[in-house]
Amino acid sequence: MTRTRRAVVIGGGIGGLTAAAALHRRGLRVTVLERAPSLQPVGAAISLSPNALRALDVIGLGEEIRDLAAWQGDGGLRTPGGRWLSRSDAEAAAARFGGPLVLLQRATLIDLLAARLPPGAVRTAADATLADPGGSDRPARVRTPDGELEADLVVGADGIRSGVRGTLFPRHPGPVYSGFTTWRVVIPVPGVEFASHETWGRGRIWGTHPLGDGRVYAYAAAVAPAGGHAADERAELLRRYGDWHEPIPAVLAAARPEDVLRHDVHHIAEPLPACHQGRVALLGDAAHAMPPTLGQGGNQSVEDAIVLAHHHDDLAAYTAARLPRTTAVARRAVQVARLNLMTNRAGIAVRDTAMAALSKAGPALFLRGFDGIADWRPPQRPYASQQTQVGER
Repeated sequence: MTRTRRAVVIGGGIGGLTAAAALHRRGLRVTVLERAPSLQPVGAAISLSPNALRALDVIGLGEEIRDLAAWQGDGGLRTPGGRWLSRSDAEAAAARFGGPLVLLQRATLIDLLAARLPPGAVRTAADATLADPGGSDRPARVRTPDGELEADLVVGADGIRSGVRGTLFPRHPGPVYSGFTTWRVVIPVPGVEFASHETWGRGRIWGTHPLGDGRVYAYAAAVAPAGGHAADERAELLRRYGDWHEPIPAVLAAARPEDVLRHDVHHIAEPLPACHQGRVALLGDAAHAMPPTLGQGGNQSVEDAIVLAHHHDDLAAYTAARLPRTTAVARRAVQVARLNLMTNRAGIAVRDTAMAALSKAGPALFLRGFDGIADWRPPQRPYASQQTQVGER
């Protein structure tokens, strides 16, 4: 009788649950160990671009997520005074990259992913550490408060402060501070109409976007020393952004102090030597944490998960497929952070002029910044998306 292979996933975030669902679909017996008492995610919302949606097609979730798309019209880039530097078109982006950009709450995605796992697969309040990465002659071992688990595959999806990464690569320097902090809020803002936008100021950015449930997702970022916090983060946002264009003041007026989340941003500046060791594979922030300036952190973790399931019996192939790509995307995210959080006034003037000229030259030129990212496709044909399958014929 053939033995069912076992996978243990350490971390129940988006990447870990996607990997678990994909591995379960490949016939592995999956256990997800999440340290927190529940699967409630950190953060407010996530944007899923066409590359991640095609990856989710593989586990039958892509079309369900696409149906949640809210942003259908124009948007773009603005100055704090409200002037449009560039305009973007959702239809043009979808035509170029083969699908829409979908913004949704992280909790919604977590629930949809968890629903694709068998009962009992997820264990919360389960603090896990890697005891032995295993090898060709022995299984990997994971230590939990309830005893050790042996596995044919261990997935380290335990985030930017990954203990699994530290065990596999103890000499790696780990994450570094990216130089800026972020705020996020998801709230209803009744009676306010606006075009989806991101606004770049001096060392500061703001974004306002609609969600499919009628609420508004807003985020901000600012160059700041690490570790800073205000007694009232809403008041801090008012101080920094209260005189920017509408709908920013309206969003701030509707927010309560407890609605605002603040987190410093860190990234892995030195790429890992590999995405695996022994029978253990790393994915998501544990492998390649990056600034959120391209909106690709979660998207790349979804890609990782689907590719890992495809190569679950050949982790060297997983590293070969993922390390060059995620290293390049992470470096581009760092470059974009330097551009949109500039503090030099002369440099900002040149930047804004260039962005406006680029937009006038044609929206396709602006979209080229996501070529090679949003047009990615998974290594196996999707099982679920009829739309994607027709487009590939």
